[in-house]
Amino acid sequence: MIEIKNLQKAFSLTKSNKLSDTEKQDVRYSNKQFLSVRNVSFHCGPGEVLGLLGPNGAGKTTTLRMLSTALKPDDGSVLINGVDVLKEPVKARKQIGFLSADTGLYGKLTAYENIAYFGRLHGMKEAALKQRIDELFTMLNMHDFANRRADNMSTGMKQKTAIARAVVHSPKVVILDEPTTGLDIMTVQTVLDFIKGLKAAGTPVIFSTHHLDEVASLCDRVVVIDKGISAFSGSLAEFSALSADGDLRDAFLAVLQQQPTEQGAV
Repeated sequence: MIEIKNLQKAFSLTKSNKLSDTEKQDVRYSNKQFLSVRNVSFHCGPGEVLGLLGPNGAGKTTTLRMLSTALKPDDGSVLINGVDVLKEPVKARKQIGFLSADTGLYGKLTAYENIAYFGRLHGMKEAALKQRIDELFTMLNMHDFANRRADNMSTGMKQKTAIARAVVHSPKVVILDEPTTGLDIMTVQTVLDFIKGLKAAGTPVIFSTHHLDEVASLCDRVVVIDKGISAFSGSLAEFSALSADGDLRDAFLAVLQQQPTEQGAV
């Protein structure tokens, strides 16, 4: 279970920074700071997949980085299965599998070595680690490039390796930042099937995407972030109902056309 309430995160602006005319119209900017996330709240239960939507620059990645403990919120709360991420970040981190937008693989290490290294950092024993890696290689169709260095991998291979690395320790929750961006159709399907497998195992999954077909096929819940606020948070059925004919694109646009409140959606 993941519970997020009233998250906020601001970044300081340098004195030399001059706001453009567009930035001056954005309520998130002031002369001293940029409020990337102003008020975001949502929850994701066991076995649920939550799709995080929003325009570029809306605050999605900042939100996911706060959930993963990579960034500390300025305000608000994040609970992972009852563990307070702000008060006990190390304990919370052990329960989280996080895939960032940048795979960050070690180029000289093979796919197997990259994953094994992180498994050992999580304290996994060698026998259990070997079994888990073999399991992940089968689930993600990775056996053919297990011994290939990351520097020589395709985009899809790198993404699969990064996903396997993120979940090698069998986390209780999984957070994925645009996991299918730039991938070919077959690799996308492998990743989507993997997410379905996590769902079937009862693992809550939060992933950001711009692909509404992925939302339709995977998600139980949908959150739309716009200008740092959770402008919508609800079930897939509730999100679809925002459009007269159930079209998710129209529903998404309908949310963006609304004037979000400072309270956000719960």
